[in-house]
Amino acid sequence: MLNAVELQSKVEKALDEIRPYLLTDGGNISLLGIDNEIVKIRFEGACIGCSVNQMTLKNGVEATIKKYAPQIKEVVEVK
Repeated sequence: MLNAVELQSKVEKALDEIRPYLLTDGGNISLLGIDNEIVKIRFEGACIGCSVNQMTLKNGVEATIKKYAPQIKEVVEVK
């Protein structure tokens, strides 16, 4: 089991993999925290209010984070 620092590092690596795609569309993403294996993120820029951001959240962000940190249960957007 990873400690909190290692887990956060893995989640940040996953976000670094996703970030270039979001930046291309004028958006970004930031990690707000990890609580009980639930990752809290915030979309930024063009991602705010984007009609596909929930699809991006589940199919892109959550899937990539779980690839790096399989123990993560869910990724949620904090507005």
